[in-house]
Amino acid sequence: MNSNKELKERGDKVFVGTYSRYPAAMVKGSGCRLTDADGRQYLDFMAGIAVCALGHAHPKITEAICRQAGELVHVSNLYYTLPQIELAETIIAHSFGEKLFLCNSGAEANEAAIKLARIYSAAERYKIISLSGSFHGRTLATVAATGQPKFHKGFQPLPEGFLHAPFGDLLALEEMIDSSTCAILCEPLQGEGGVRPLAKEYLQGIQALCKKHGLLLIFDEVQTGMGRTGSLFAYEQLGIQPDILTMAKALANGLPIGGMLTSEKIAAAFVPGTHASTFGGNPVACAAAVATLKIILADGFLADVMQKGAYFQAELRKLAQRFPALLSSARGMGLLVGAVLTEQGVAHGTAIVNKMFDRGFLMNFAGNVALRFVPPLIVTKEEIDLLVAALAEVLAEF
Repeated sequence: MNSNKELKERGDKVFVGTYSRYPAAMVKGSGCRLTDADGRQYLDFMAGIAVCALGHAHPKITEAICRQAGELVHVSNLYYTLPQIELAETIIAHSFGEKLFLCNSGAEANEAAIKLARIYSAAERYKIISLSGSFHGRTLATVAATGQPKFHKGFQPLPEGFLHAPFGDLLALEEMIDSSTCAILCEPLQGEGGVRPLAKEYLQGIQALCKKHGLLLIFDEVQTGMGRTGSLFAYEQLGIQPDILTMAKALANGLPIGGMLTSEKIAAAFVPGTHASTFGGNPVACAAAVATLKIILADGFLADVMQKGAYFQAELRKLAQRFPALLSSARGMGLLVGAVLTEQGVAHGTAIVNKMFDRGFLMNFAGNVALRFVPPLIVTKEEIDLLVAALAEVLAEF
């Protein structure tokens, strides 16, 4: 039987060092719990970074994957497949969209959105404005769109045509718009940027600027989509309809898949040969996504997410009252929740996360601002209570 130590040593010999990994090799999961190679259990408030929305090894998702894998794993997108069609029909039936492009990840979905915005717009319009603090992916174009300089370091010169507006400043944003601008790209809530929601009025102001200047509004819902915020997509709670929306992460509860959603009019700018994805819409991933959506869209599921998110934030606010030197507030939408740290708390952010890991709780420190919690949407109030109690013990140490 391999141990954590043995698997870490083997992995460190063969992997490119792009991750700071914890000294644990996860070998099994069930619901909101993970088990490592030494048999230690963890309560997972990361869910694969907002991916395993229905938890680990959900029986209905497992059944859908196994059934589809026994029938058809892959064919070229030169042909139709039933799981692809069922997935697209389901998403379109429950959103503003009329056409869907399928790919493998959030970065790919945002690449597709960037390309579509440019090809749809007039030839001289190519610039895309995003916001400071944003995160849109790891490819060169999506890194360029990301409004955090730390992700740019070492990769210059980045692709041109990407600008970053100061967060929350509509006047500054409008001053950046010129005749070469084609779109504004933003997240309804910045996850990597520190669980920072964008106020409804601010987003409505961005939409008004798009209408005034003839720009496309792109919503990056890679992290906020698929029920994470208490509605299938966050835009539904904001009174705003984007022109293009991207999704990924929780779409297939752990299998790699992404999507770009838009109107029929805008989608018409993509014709055969303008964009593609070899593995996009893989039948097994699509079957898992269809099964995932059926559960998320079932009566009462999203309302339960909203209630648990409100409860979680309320409990974190109680901690902020107990530990005002470390925590200032709680914020988020649904079960995308952040405990905002004070200046003193930020200095201990990484240590807090590490001490929670030692106690068997998985979470992270986002944007050098907040402790981020994105548990499976099936998390219980009792499991939330366990995390809050452990966090109180850790904060008391500081």
